[in-house]
Amino acid sequence: MASLEATINELAEEFALLPDWEERISHVIELARELAPLTDEERTEENRIRGCASRVWLVSEQRAEAPEKLFFRGDSDAHLVRGEIAMLMRIFSGRTPAEILSIDPRAIFERLGLKEALTAQRSNGLFAMMSRIQAEARAAA
Repeated sequence: MASLEATINELAEEFALLPDWEERISHVIELARELAPLTDEERTEENRIRGCASRVWLVSEQRAEAPEKLFFRGDSDAHLVRGEIAMLMRIFSGRTPAEILSIDPRAIFERLGLKEALTAQRSNGLFAMMSRIQAEARAAA
């Protein structure tokens, strides 16, 4: 797995190649295609993220093959949000709690150039997802 910084750089480079916010949004939606859906049993209130305009669920787990790392899976009823989840999974899943907590969510948002591409409501939802990921990392640390 690439380092956290390398993964963020790779995403930033992908977004930098896209000339305007419409193409960046289209790219985020394309990322949704790589996201496996959650089961109905995983779509619980406990896994639901508050603060998102759409319905969003996030599951975190530790796996026997890498017990020191957190793995995340998520889903949403909105294509754009599914893409945001896929982007966050690419950055955070398979990382240690310390790695996850070392990242400033606002810095990622700025670095990827999403500030002008997302509405305030969508931005709040993205931050709610990142906050939940970091809360899971704090709990596991």
